[in-house]
Amino acid sequence: MTSTLDRTRTPAPVGTAAGAGHPYDTGLLVLRLALGLTMAAHGAQKLFGWFGGGGLEGTGQFFAMSGYPAGETMALIAGLSETLGGIALAVGLLTPLAGAAVLGTMINAMAVKWGGGFFAPEGVEFELLLAAGAAALTLTGPGRYAVDRLLPGLRSHGLLRGAAAVLLGVVAAGVVLLVRG
Repeated sequence: MTSTLDRTRTPAPVGTAAGAGHPYDTGLLVLRLALGLTMAAHGAQKLFGWFGGGGLEGTGQFFAMSGYPAGETMALIAGLSETLGGIALAVGLLTPLAGAAVLGTMINAMAVKWGGGFFAPEGVEFELLLAAGAAALTLTGPGRYAVDRLLPGLRSHGLLRGAAAVLLGVVAAGVVLLVRG
């Protein structure tokens, strides 16, 4: 036997989570915070030498040794992509572009570490997980608890927009890898 409450409850709209508290949106928030703040910290290592990082000079030397021309410039680009992309993902601002920036950076990181196998510290498992998380957020959108929900034109998120952003991140990574040679 169903209660009156059960018979009058309307289903959640397609594409939204059912139930109180919006578990889907909460899960996306947790993923955005973990991934975004991790990426921002890695970017701060490159840009400022925080958290034991090499700063622009040390990271630039690493980029040059890894085959990238203009090592410090590439370190600056990677550091800005990670820091700004990470912060934007964490707060859910311009999520498709932020995800694309993180995805592109992680594709390059995987290319540099590719010969080290799968498992960390020499392998690509960490970078692959970050890339997959960035691609997932780019495709799904930030969820309800995000700055994007406050901005006209970004309130809704479509698969086409997300797929285009993933493609942008992959193409940008490919261009950088071509420059690397």
